[in-house]
Amino acid sequence: MEGQTVRGPGLAARQPEPVPAEVDAGALPLLEPRRGDAAERFLDLIGERHPDLAFLFALLGGYFLLALCSIAVGLLVTNGLLAVDEVKRLDERFPSWLEGERTATLTDLSWVGSEIAGGYVIPAVIGLVALVMVVQRKWRIAAYVLFGVAVESATYRATTLFVHRERPDVERLESLPVDDSYPSGHTAASIALYSGLALLLTSRLAQGPARVVVWAGALAIPPLVALSRIYRGMHHPIDALAAIPIGVASIVVVVFACRVAGAAVTRREGAERRA
Repeated sequence: MEGQTVRGPGLAARQPEPVPAEVDAGALPLLEPRRGDAAERFLDLIGERHPDLAFLFALLGGYFLLALCSIAVGLLVTNGLLAVDEVKRLDERFPSWLEGERTATLTDLSWVGSEIAGGYVIPAVIGLVALVMVVQRKWRIAAYVLFGVAVESATYRATTLFVHRERPDVERLESLPVDDSYPSGHTAASIALYSGLALLLTSRLAQGPARVVVWAGALAIPPLVALSRIYRGMHHPIDALAAIPIGVASIVVVVFACRVAGAAVTRREGAERRA
């Protein structure tokens, strides 16, 4: 994992310490650990590890916790919330209403909205960004981009194994191997990827119009994806809402794992200097 946190003398122990640009121009504050933060405490817990192994431990630990929470919430929603007839009818009404409003133009637009978080665009964007980062030897950034959606996808798959809900009782405009409606994997993936990239980009941008433009685009995509998936008969509104915490938490997990790796790098380099 590339990148290191340089600690200048005289700084307070609790104060965040940025990495000087001349030391590592590829480092990002978002992925850098802070002295005494959760990443360093986690590293204390697992012991001195190679940065790659520390990253893997943090990533898997975060994933399992997220998957358990997602499954628990899903069971509460499907067996509790949706057991209330009024809630269930309201949730089913919107896809039925959209089915009656379908037109050729809206159907084409829904295809675009669905595909920007689909099985071709998402891997293409990830592959392109990760390849550029690998060529530039910015390993931690490449891992961030790759594993954010990986954690989301694995959480979605684990949730569908335990939480079962039929897709809306409308004509579906596509078919998928997974026939579970809860949660919306496309919506969660759009948050994990596009909001994750926005967070990465804006962590180095000063306040200004560029940050607004980046976040406006990133935040506009998930609602478009969710509406498109509901329009196409693949999900209910509650399924799309359930995707929000999964997508956000996936970003949190991978940021934490990258910071743990950064803390491991710093400790190894410190040990080498003392040797």
